[in-house]
Amino acid sequence: MKKKELKKSDYYGEYIIDRSFFKGKQADWQYNTFRFEIKENDSIYFYVTNKDKILERHIGRIKTTTSYISERLIVNMKEPSYHVLATNPTTHRNTWDFYLVFESPKFKNMYFKKGKWEPIDSE
Repeated sequence: MKKKELKKSDYYGEYIIDRSFFKGKQADWQYNTFRFEIKENDSIYFYVTNKDKILERHIGRIKTTTSYISERLIVNMKEPSYHVLATNPTTHRNTWDFYLVFESPKFKNMYFKKGKWEPIDSE
């Protein structure tokens, strides 16, 4: 089977930390601290949170490049930006879905997938 070919509209939605790559307290902390959404008007809202409470909101715009078979995401944040968004993400495609990897200078690779934030039992 072929990998999913992405168009800009595929990127619209809510994103959470994908805890399946790394388990434990650090992954749970990232999950409860970072999430974002990309809206159909090409706005991106990156949230720094304390579980369900939004502490900071960073706003930017997205576009995609069509230089590849599958469109790739380009993020332009208003200044000052946030370290997670210092570079454009790498998109990893599977057959049915995809995930985004942002390279944070503080945390290295951070894996995000589409999904709605839900409380987790991290005790």
